[in-house]
Amino acid sequence: MKRAEAFCPGHITGFFEICRTDDLLSTGSRGAGLCLTLGARSTVEVTDSSRLSVRTSIDNQASTAVVTMHALKAIAGTRKLKISASTTLDLPVSQGFGMSAAGSLSASIALAKILGLSKQDAFEAAHKAEIETGGGLGDVAALYAGGITIRKRAGLPPVGDVVRIDGEPEIVLCVIGKKMLTRNIIRNPAKARAINESGSKKVAQLARSPSIYRLMELSAQFAQESGLASRKILEAMSAASKLGTASMSMLGNSVFAIGDTAGLTRVLSDYGKIYVCRVDTRGPRLI
Repeated sequence: MKRAEAFCPGHITGFFEICRTDDLLSTGSRGAGLCLTLGARSTVEVTDSSRLSVRTSIDNQASTAVVTMHALKAIAGTRKLKISASTTLDLPVSQGFGMSAAGSLSASIALAKILGLSKQDAFEAAHKAEIETGGGLGDVAALYAGGITIRKRAGLPPVGDVVRIDGEPEIVLCVIGKKMLTRNIIRNPAKARAINESGSKKVAQLARSPSIYRLMELSAQFAQESGLASRKILEAMSAASKLGTASMSMLGNSVFAIGDTAGLTRVLSDYGKIYVCRVDTRGPRLI
């Protein structure tokens, strides 16, 4: 039996534009966001078999883990292997923290290591899986660069163009409402149109004056203009604005904020469950 472990940061998108082409590697989103020190850890074990079989679990519970399963099968190809992937998540799924991408990419990096494949192979499999399953658009591309990022051209690098913004601030996360399934938003024509109308302008605006504070400002505008933020999300953002700056995590019923960490934690705890982390600049990695 061969075994490997990997960690992948979580990722929050502040604003985005949906970009689709016939090529999966150039499909994704333009936008901006930040990678998190909280993420996903995957242990992958591989043994020889008479056929390909893949089993996945999340937080010690058997799970279909659709995005992870899709990526691992793509990496395995025609090999006859028994693959077991066990993933532990630091943050809840479907709340705008990129946990599907983090779980998929951490498992993919571990499997690629076992099979003697490159990290690029793992990134490509995870990116394609995210697009094909509807689990996301730009998380894997952002994780490719790490830190605070602007996705200037859609797709996975080097096809996509992702640049970093300096900074490693503390971030307060608050989960406010029920899960929000990404595929239900990005596949809805009316919602996709509202997203693109607002998000398409903001990449250029951030590129002209790149900073975490400008990103947060544009993200808060996007949350309102796109119609994605609920009344409670907007209330939490307003309350947090007295102690820093806050916006909605795309796509989830959650808020992320920077500023007075202790004060933000106190104020936002009235709205939901709190997590505190920092911006991650190291990126996905073997552990």
